[in-house]
Amino acid sequence: MLSKRHLPSMTALQCFEAVARHLSFTRASEELSLTQSAVSKQVAQLEEMLQHLLFRRVRRRLQLTPAGELYLAEVRKILTQVEMSTHYLLSYGGETEVLRVATPPTFGARWLIPRLNGWRHRHPNIHLDLRQELEPGDLLQSRCDIAFFFGTGTLPGAECVHLFGEQMVPVCSPAVLPATPLHDPTQLAELVLLQNATRPEAWHEWFQSLGKRSEHSYHGPRFDTFYMCIRAAQAGCGVALLPRFLVEEELAEGKLVIAWEHGLASRSGYYLAYSEHAAAVPKVRAFVEWIEASLDAT
Repeated sequence: MLSKRHLPSMTALQCFEAVARHLSFTRASEELSLTQSAVSKQVAQLEEMLQHLLFRRVRRRLQLTPAGELYLAEVRKILTQVEMSTHYLLSYGGETEVLRVATPPTFGARWLIPRLNGWRHRHPNIHLDLRQELEPGDLLQSRCDIAFFFGTGTLPGAECVHLFGEQMVPVCSPAVLPATPLHDPTQLAELVLLQNATRPEAWHEWFQSLGKRSEHSYHGPRFDTFYMCIRAAQAGCGVALLPRFLVEEELAEGKLVIAWEHGLASRSGYYLAYSEHAAAVPKVRAFVEWIEASLDAT
């Protein structure tokens, strides 16, 4: 931890950022409703603390030094975070609780969000804060209250509620399939196999479940999320191996078709998790019950 003498004031950071943005002490002082002398003093004290010049004059014009440019990038992050945190707190009433929920991006957009309709009316004092998280790291680091994840249902220090399994199916745009029907699943590799970075073994396991083997199981464009794979498949980039529940809409609308009628049941499943010590927390319990009720309704 830095000592107090090495921690600049918020006023100093604001003065520096304003001067750097305008490249003018005069305009910065007008924006901040301070005297030019006060702004100059704040920047000078900052330079003394950092032991680096932040500005220099070249032909009577103000310029950032290399150290100033480096510091500006960091200061803007700090000021932006402070502003966001302030707005975050101001957006809630005194009786409102915040429930922080982490979810894989495609799962959150396709499965979770449609099931949140009506939550606000039933629980007006529990504000949901959803964030994307491919792994349940936020829960382990206490940055969220609820985490959805795909796995085996074991998470240190957490209660895990099994939601459902999945079936992986190969899908593509109708325009990708050849006029002559495929007679062997390994022919899909000729259409380009779209890879998902989170499931590197998926195609290999799918072929293996059919008693087949393809030299191209691991070859093809690689995407970070299922959503990107879905879009790539729709665009005709190749064949994607995806959880069927994530593409039901596209299949129903004919935007995607099953490239080969075989589904592979994944060994893992989807889970909702929360810290063991939070099991009795009302907002957590309310959300778990809401999700379980939505499963019973489908």
